[in-house]
Amino acid sequence: MLNTPDATHDPDLTSWIESANDPACGFPPQHLPVCMFDAGEGPRRGCGIGDRVVDLLALGEAGLLDDAVHTALRQPHGLAGLMALEPAARMRFRRRLQELVTVPDSGLARDQGLQERAIHRQATVKLLLPVTIGNYSDFYASLYHATNVGSMFRPDNPLLPNWKHIPIGYHGRASSIVSSGTPVRRPSGQQAPPTDDGMPTFAPSKMLDYELEVGAFVGRGNRLGEPIPLAEAESHLFGLVLVNDWSARDIQRWEYQPLGPFLAKSFATTISPWVVMMEALAPFRLPARPRDAADPRPLPYLADPGNESSGGIDLTLEVLIRTPQMRTANLPAERLSLGTFGDMYWTLAQMLTHHASNGCNLQTGDLLASGTVSGPARSSRGCLLELTWDGEYGRPVPGSQRTPLKLSTGEPRTFLLDDDELLLRGWCHREGFRTISFGECSGVVLPAAG
Repeated sequence: MLNTPDATHDPDLTSWIESANDPACGFPPQHLPVCMFDAGEGPRRGCGIGDRVVDLLALGEAGLLDDAVHTALRQPHGLAGLMALEPAARMRFRRRLQELVTVPDSGLARDQGLQERAIHRQATVKLLLPVTIGNYSDFYASLYHATNVGSMFRPDNPLLPNWKHIPIGYHGRASSIVSSGTPVRRPSGQQAPPTDDGMPTFAPSKMLDYELEVGAFVGRGNRLGEPIPLAEAESHLFGLVLVNDWSARDIQRWEYQPLGPFLAKSFATTISPWVVMMEALAPFRLPARPRDAADPRPLPYLADPGNESSGGIDLTLEVLIRTPQMRTANLPAERLSLGTFGDMYWTLAQMLTHHASNGCNLQTGDLLASGTVSGPARSSRGCLLELTWDGEYGRPVPGSQRTPLKLSTGEPRTFLLDDDELLLRGWCHREGFRTISFGECSGVVLPAAG
């Protein structure tokens, strides 16, 4: 089963690729995240191990992978062929790949020429989008985030009646999803008039924000008209990435009623390039977040014993900022928040099942994002909209104001300024297992066009 640790998670496994054995390394042989990369000869399918990336297609061409995997790796649209494999085939691929990088006399370990062709330093390659993303849906699954934001605008009724019954989501823009490291240009758009009888303005956003999220790639899809039962949902998920759903709050405030996010979100979404396969996450599974006694029970299609017992993921998430002043002074990025994905009210499996419950046909490579990941403490809020708000979670504070963050350099930040760099990081840690990293999801804010 996907959620049960096995021999591939053995903490004593070591690799003949020495950098993977460093305790501080986030890419040990128990991990093996996949990616698309370019080492100067065009896009290739890869796997991370230590400070290296291994060319998977080169392994297949050398006869070291089974025919089904080799065929999958040759399919178009990035990692789509690999994502579409049945879970059992993915498990066999994971075991074989681990064997190649851990057994001292494996076919890869013995072939120096193949190593020279297939193994590259991560620092020397360009990491790309892992798959051609045809569809992107964004959820709103954090109780803490939804309550905080609701309290800003509806202090007496922060959560609308449907929120605890249904995983709220909307369809995003797939064409503007970019890989980590891609600069993001500040959007311009309509903003609310200064007075009730005034005219709106069109100008660069003054309230540019980030949103800390986790994304899940769909592996096998479903046919149009055929729902996906919750008990089967995780077999349709391939792996996870970090997501920064950039948001222009002033544009959003003017356009979101009555339909919701549009141009305030569609200008850019950044994802991390390493896809953490679901099989690697087995040691870090948690029970789904328990409902409070007063909460409604999920409707039957959103309830399953397996989801309750292991639908959560113990994933630590961190947000950092590096301002131009910090770069000039050669200072490291500064932490803005630290939280956990285990705090989410709805699980990824529930999001996927709900998405398909009306018969919507999910497709291989579709991206489902969790919505902003926030926690109960101020230090775990997942966006500047929350971090600079003076209200308290679960306790509406009349007349709450917005107070800028004060960075260690003395710089204030209410929202992001031009040339600020935002970095998201994530990792899973549990005693008795190797820590695995999600890598980094970063982007620098460029000035608005024109």
